[in-house]
Amino acid sequence: MKIIPVTDKSFAPYGRIVEGYDVQGVLQALEDTTPCPEGVVYFAKVDSLHAAAGAEALGEALFGGMPYQLGCCNGHNTKLNCLEYHRDSEFNLGTEDFILLLAKMDDIEDDILDTGKAKAFFVPKGVMVEVYATTLHYAPCHADPAKGFRVLVALPLNTNTDYRPGTGRNVLDKSLWARNKWLLAHADSSEAKDGAYVGLKGENIDIKDDVPFRQ
Repeated sequence: MKIIPVTDKSFAPYGRIVEGYDVQGVLQALEDTTPCPEGVVYFAKVDSLHAAAGAEALGEALFGGMPYQLGCCNGHNTKLNCLEYHRDSEFNLGTEDFILLLAKMDDIEDDILDTGKAKAFFVPKGVMVEVYATTLHYAPCHADPAKGFRVLVALPLNTNTDYRPGTGRNVLDKSLWARNKWLLAHADSSEAKDGAYVGLKGENIDIKDDVPFRQ
């Protein structure tokens, strides 16, 4: 799969590079206080990230004074498995290079997204990106299996916390998998086996043959 740097203009419909903020304290807290397992772990809100130098100023700036949470998604991964979206932007920042598999909401047809629409974008370590609310995304992929990834996940407060009504007036309402988290799962994923809405068709993308990758 072609892996595109986020500096390429083709990233513009999906998100943007965020500059001008002091992120060193948050990066250090990610490195020193959060795990990097062989699989993937996600923590919606991490106290050590909120306590990091510059974290409060960063969070308030990113979300314009709205309540926010600083969490992380860490580990090793090369597969798509699912795509999700929120009603708000998500901000990502890694201690190591990482790769995002992304698609657009307007690529959803009849409540299904073809994974052939997904693109892979390379994010260098220490570079913050905003992933727009209209961009489908999920767990990062590592750029180097020897290093894995530790990635900040900054979102509005309570996003991805327990909330699963399982009802709605249309199919995408039924894809609400957690608070402010609409999930389209691939049939091969563990999420689908747990009852998530199967909204992805096509190949369950795996970039294991494309990494290590360096820009």
